[in-house]
Amino acid sequence: MAEQDEIILDDESIALEDVEESTVGDADVSGIVPFVMERYTRAEDYRYNDEERWLRSYRNYRGLYGSDVQFTEAEKSRVFIKVTKTKTLAAYGQIVDVLFAGNKFPISVEPTVLPEGVVADVNFDPKKPEELRGDTALSSPYGFKGDGRDLPKGATEKTLEDMLGPLEEKLSEIEGLEEGVGKTPTAVTFSPAMIAAKNMEKQIMDQLQESGASKQLRSTAFEMALFGTGVMKGPFAVDKEYPSWNDEGEYSPVFKTVPSTSHVSVWNFYPDPDAANMDEAQYVIERHKMSRTQLRALKKRPYFRDNVIDEVIQQGESYDKKYWEDDLSDYAPEHGIDRFEVLEYWGMCDVDMLEENGIDIPKELKEFDELQANIWISNGKLIRMVLNPFKPATIPYMAAPYELNPYSFFGVGLAENMDDTQTLMNGFMRMAVDNAVLSGNLLIEVDETNLVPGQDLSVYPGKVFRRQGGAPGQAIFGTKFPNVSNENLQLFDKARVLADESTGFPSFAHGQTGVQGVGRTASGISMLMNAAAGSIKTVIKNVDDYLLKPLGEGMFRFNMQFNFNKDIKGDLEVVARGTESLMANEVRSQRLMGFLQVASNPALAPFAKFPYIIREIAKSMKLDPEKVTNNMDEAALQAEILKGMQGEQPPQQGQPPAGANPLDPTGAGGGTIGTGQAPVPGEQGFSGNDGQAGAAANQAASEQPQANEQLQ
Repeated sequence: MAEQDEIILDDESIALEDVEESTVGDADVSGIVPFVMERYTRAEDYRYNDEERWLRSYRNYRGLYGSDVQFTEAEKSRVFIKVTKTKTLAAYGQIVDVLFAGNKFPISVEPTVLPEGVVADVNFDPKKPEELRGDTALSSPYGFKGDGRDLPKGATEKTLEDMLGPLEEKLSEIEGLEEGVGKTPTAVTFSPAMIAAKNMEKQIMDQLQESGASKQLRSTAFEMALFGTGVMKGPFAVDKEYPSWNDEGEYSPVFKTVPSTSHVSVWNFYPDPDAANMDEAQYVIERHKMSRTQLRALKKRPYFRDNVIDEVIQQGESYDKKYWEDDLSDYAPEHGIDRFEVLEYWGMCDVDMLEENGIDIPKELKEFDELQANIWISNGKLIRMVLNPFKPATIPYMAAPYELNPYSFFGVGLAENMDDTQTLMNGFMRMAVDNAVLSGNLLIEVDETNLVPGQDLSVYPGKVFRRQGGAPGQAIFGTKFPNVSNENLQLFDKARVLADESTGFPSFAHGQTGVQGVGRTASGISMLMNAAAGSIKTVIKNVDDYLLKPLGEGMFRFNMQFNFNKDIKGDLEVVARGTESLMANEVRSQRLMGFLQVASNPALAPFAKFPYIIREIAKSMKLDPEKVTNNMDEAALQAEILKGMQGEQPPQQGQPPAGANPLDPTGAGGGTIGTGQAPVPGEQGFSGNDGQAGAAANQAASEQPQANEQLQ
């Protein structure tokens, strides 16, 4: 990050100060820990049924039978057909492919329709006469009555020069600057609001890249497909270490406070049980499993209490292993886990309770009934307590559902949708395997009264049995068990078709072969794939609404509050771009090229925005428009350069004239024979005209322009 873009946190943030001895120093705030633990216990109890759903989904993904599955003694096969894993990974792959189709994080920043504080467009015409410059209502901040630019209540005088945003220094000395798009061919137009939006977008993209947001979004998408809900956290301030060495080779890192993001596993996420989404949540608790090194690293983050953290470490590890952790782990040790359990609380706290527990509330905040706070607890001690420094105060968590459940906080995942069909497929396949084992071997019946006693009754090729002398009848019988595995496999295929129906994710979408009917043609499979993309569209829309847009708005507010770079300030809005990638780039490129061809008509060209079209074509080809396209000023400069390069070039020495080259494909021999239209009798240049007719034709040709001028 550039030096001028350094994030500076507010030093006046209200936080609980560090103490030498927490047992004595935190006596006044002893009611905070029970308050957080009571809410944590309530949230944990409420989500028990959700944990059971997630465990079944995880077992189906891993191909494991739970303790609730009981096998009879007749069932020998324990086969598990992991169709859930195939569909989950296919859905996860499609989500990631759509979100990162543009090779960037799917968030953009654009100016609002009617930006305030920063003008949308300004222009000036260098060839405009001096007497006409400044002859506009915009030269005065008050305008005129009825111009539609009435000042809102409480507004102060703000001239056009004050609304140039990132271009204030560059355009401050230009005379004749007017608001709006230039309407003359020689006018130059600038878009301060758009430039501020792109500067803010670059700033956010740089911060997301440094925090590894792309990797975290992929982890979130995986849990969305598997468990039904994906959770991300951010932005939150961290002191990042930038490696640096001085001239003597000594390591002297630079620490900067930067916004960061992280992926939060749904297993460690405990939201308000009475909320259906994050907008309704009063609080959220995140459960951390930290080592000593990770706990000590918290000292580098703002407002953590160093002495209290040292006391927590001295008390020793106190991690409470949950029942579901053994099911998630392939190896479940009996001994305890050598980690610390840390609870992070984000939510509302009553002002009266905060004052009773010794928190000094400023006068400007005492008029509120409740305030949002961030509280960290480990081993029954407060290792951090600070009022939410972000404005507006919001909980920095985003929970996106795979399939929205309007009556529950947690969504429904793909694995849960095919839970029953996965059970049916496993049952039919076990029956088919057991039946194949039986029908593949003969059932042997032996009449021992017809055999000599004491013989080995094992059967193998070439085996000889000795019979009793004179004993009538057959001694050994072989019975073949009927094979009904085909019927079981037909039921298995039917269950797999039902899995396609229940998930909305057909098998051919993840590479199944043997598609029949219309799907055997290229256009047919294209139609089927487009129809199959209908379910994934809803998922991507959920990602846009519940994850990408809140995350982008959080990063935007963070920079507006703590970053004092004027180049990124403006009346801007964050736009989630996940659904834009649903249209195939090839189709989008073809449509753009078709529109460009239509707009090339001189009569329609004035109605087309060619810079935007060129940028969108570059995006559809997965190219960076900032690197391969020019803006209006750069395009004008580039045109002048190309015009000079296309001027008449002096003939090179030794180059033969046209027609003298035997490889010349024109066949004209360097002349113009055979080109143009031959004159008809009576026209000038026709060799059959007599002298008088030719003179008359020449005179008529010379008089025609004069007649046209008179008519005009």
